[in-house]
Amino acid sequence: MKYKLLSILLCCVLFTGCGSSAPVASESVQPTEAPVATEVPVEAEPEFVGVPLKTDYVTEEMYERATAFLEGDLTRLAKVMRKAQSGEEITVATIGGSITEGYSSSTFGNCYATIFYSWWESCFPDTKVNYINAGIGGTPSYLGVHRVKQDVLDHNPDVVIVEFSVNDGADNFYKKSYDNLVRKIMLSENEPAVMLVFTTQEDGTNAQENDALIGFKYRLPMISYGNAVLESIENKEFTWDDISPDNVHPNDMGHAIIGELLYTYLNDVYSRLEEIPEEVTPFDYTSLTKESYLNADMLGPEEITPSQLGSFKDARINSYFTRSWHTATGEESIIFENVEAANIGICFQRTTDGTYGQYDVYVDGELVKTLDGDFKNGWGSAIESVEVYVSDEPALHTIEIKKNPESTADLFTVLRLLIS
Repeated sequence: MKYKLLSILLCCVLFTGCGSSAPVASESVQPTEAPVATEVPVEAEPEFVGVPLKTDYVTEEMYERATAFLEGDLTRLAKVMRKAQSGEEITVATIGGSITEGYSSSTFGNCYATIFYSWWESCFPDTKVNYINAGIGGTPSYLGVHRVKQDVLDHNPDVVIVEFSVNDGADNFYKKSYDNLVRKIMLSENEPAVMLVFTTQEDGTNAQENDALIGFKYRLPMISYGNAVLESIENKEFTWDDISPDNVHPNDMGHAIIGELLYTYLNDVYSRLEEIPEEVTPFDYTSLTKESYLNADMLGPEEITPSQLGSFKDARINSYFTRSWHTATGEESIIFENVEAANIGICFQRTTDGTYGQYDVYVDGELVKTLDGDFKNGWGSAIESVEVYVSDEPALHTIEIKKNPESTADLFTVLRLLIS
């Protein structure tokens, strides 16, 4: 034991003499205190603002595709939200074709237009929210620009969705009518907010390119259902049959997707309400197309009396236009005199049963168009609107409509005169 102790002492001397850097204990070492755990603040989830989604079909990628446009000006939309927030009565409206009307949704309450309305009603439960659905199946923006005054603007809407992407052609005629429709709404006295919704056919056919150009020009909020769903279908996330019973109309799931896109968009704007200026941006943009239809209107039996009824009678044929002029024989013309207009169109009925014939339109005694009421091989009874006369200056005109000599069917219904 004494030899072991001697060896230990010798080693201590040797290490000390070599100038080793090993620490030499001079005092008892106090035990090191354990580090105090610093609490890392957990970032709180931002408070949800708006209305919870009713369904969960839309992915983040779908929403990004649907809204992949310039954000545009939000001051009008923010103005409506502030108005509703203060408890003032508001009116929300939609105008479009059969998709807006709600065709192929199982109930009216499941169509995207009603879902859009429900956001406002749910977000502002203490505010009276009026709702106008001015969707009419099979009709384009050319009829829309003529009927928007009576069907929408006369009700002083605060916000309007415009949807005609699958009913309009992708040509300059419909670019002009759509442009004039949007301008007509934006220039109306109470400065409503306008949102553009772009729907699509199964193969991607629509007028979105034209419509989006107008949206970019006027810096409007735009949402594309086509952008959202078509790439998801290509990626096999779901099929077209999941969202539509045909090649055009959304079913409940399709309408719910449009509704989700709208809910998400409105929630986002509402969450940023304090950041958006209260002063509404003036709408002083020049027109993208010729302003042919800014004063467009419809004339029916309540607005104009024919100078000659002929074999036509004031009748109730169409559920949208409850009064119209109808003939069962076509024996005599219907004539309207002193119609002031630069441009004239005729809105008329078409059917698939072979009973409706072909009728000629004369303006100031000159044949300008033959209207075909026979919609053979069509999808059903339809409202058709055709421009028959175009000029640069308004003047007083005489319009005569009579049966074409070669028509084998007699029935014909004039729903409205379209003037601008």
